[in-house]
Amino acid sequence: MKAKIRLHVDHPLAAGQTVGLSREQAHYLFAVMRLGAGDQVLLFNGAAGEWRTEVLVANKRNPVLECREQTGPQVSPPDLWLCFAPIKKARTDFIVEKATEMGARRIVPVLTEFTNAERVRVDRLQAHAVEAAEQCGGTFVPEVCEPVKLSALLESWPQERRLMFCNEALVGEDRRLGGEAGPWAVLIGPEGGFSQGERDRLAAMEQAHAVSLGPRILRADTAAVAALTLWQTTHGDWQ
Repeated sequence: MKAKIRLHVDHPLAAGQTVGLSREQAHYLFAVMRLGAGDQVLLFNGAAGEWRTEVLVANKRNPVLECREQTGPQVSPPDLWLCFAPIKKARTDFIVEKATEMGARRIVPVLTEFTNAERVRVDRLQAHAVEAAEQCGGTFVPEVCEPVKLSALLESWPQERRLMFCNEALVGEDRRLGGEAGPWAVLIGPEGGFSQGERDRLAAMEQAHAVSLGPRILRADTAAVAALTLWQTTHGDWQ
């Protein structure tokens, strides 16, 4: 039977390697999907590519799978961070899922002066990133970081990392993305936009590249997808 299910595991993967599963994964495979011994599952761990495994023990308490062959190499995304101001729960989940699918290497929730969102649960967002990687065929899961204030983030900003600053004040202007390939980050503001003080501070940064995302003001979740698309087609692995 051809493997149709993909799971991310925190376990070494190599030819002949046996692999255990979490309780939740075992429940999904054997109680929900009704797999049994001899069935195939695709596994990846973010470092060793994708592997076809065979179920040796279909037990929800102590399951065992064995790696049979590598079905895809490890493919890591470009060195791109997505920094965004959290919004409502479902839309924040959407941003994390799409950032994973679109090749962000790190996802950083940022607290701006106008951020208005519920408490950010990093563990839940990390789980969404894992699920997105499982579903989209990727072999890399981005790290979802703890929320950080924008002022603190910019205070310790790496000198070598360029910053694509999506400035809603530039709507309608022809402000395209410049710069060169290398370490980058995309910064998306909250629903209320950046404060004037935040825009001034960003404009003063040597690494910052202010861009417009077109003639209309986009919702924050739409802006994240549009900005990642713009960066990927200009400097990323979509070229």
